[in-house]
Amino acid sequence: MGVLSGQHAVITGGSRGIGAAIATALVTDGATVSLIGRDGARLQSMADQLGPSAYAVVADVSDRASLTEAFQKARAAHGPISIVINNAGIAPTAPFHRTDDALWSSVLATNLNGTYYGCQLALEDMRALGFGRIVNVASIAGLKGYAYCTAYCTAKHAVVGLTRALAIELARTPITVNAVCPGFTDTDIVRDAATVLSDKTGRSTDEAVGMLIAGNPQGRLVTPKEVADSVRWLCLPSSGAINGQTITIAGGEHA
Repeated sequence: MGVLSGQHAVITGGSRGIGAAIATALVTDGATVSLIGRDGARLQSMADQLGPSAYAVVADVSDRASLTEAFQKARAAHGPISIVINNAGIAPTAPFHRTDDALWSSVLATNLNGTYYGCQLALEDMRALGFGRIVNVASIAGLKGYAYCTAYCTAKHAVVGLTRALAIELARTPITVNAVCPGFTDTDIVRDAATVLSDKTGRSTDEAVGMLIAGNPQGRLVTPKEVADSVRWLCLPSSGAINGQTITIAGGEHA
């Protein structure tokens, strides 16, 4: 019987990287988890690794109807939802003058609207249960700016604002709302970004990674487990006084 036994967590973008690490941490603590994402095969593979405590359901978080159906399927599998981890995100880059409406809209639809939908869709369950934990995976890009990432920074800044506002609105309920803001983390998204940077600059992939982590005082990528451990803490029943926070996990960057 783990400290999260009896809790049902929905994790968007739960098939790999930070989402997979969070799912592993919560299952280890006794929670059941529903993994939501767009790649059904990858989701099912992760659910199989986690065992009977995990359920995989395909959905597009940027589409309210799709995500609503996924939450309904998650409830049917594991019961009312008491924890939501809004983790799904995309991070395309482009100079601002080449950021077209399609890129702008897709980034905000996934990174911001998906978080907004995820928060809304679980609130009724949480109120009925008398317990709720919402953790939004923002980014250090939600606290500072980065060149060539205007759409991403805008969406993540908005996620931080949503977190702070909703936390105040729900402060007199047993539901907390917090965000984690990882720096560059050792995930497929960051490795892909390093590859693009390598192609554009002619530098090696390792040199490109070095450019990305230049702002981290520890001089390294954050690990997905480090992010997951912070999220796990925010989900604990004993963390009820932690509300409206943006926890930076970036080795001292933007301290």
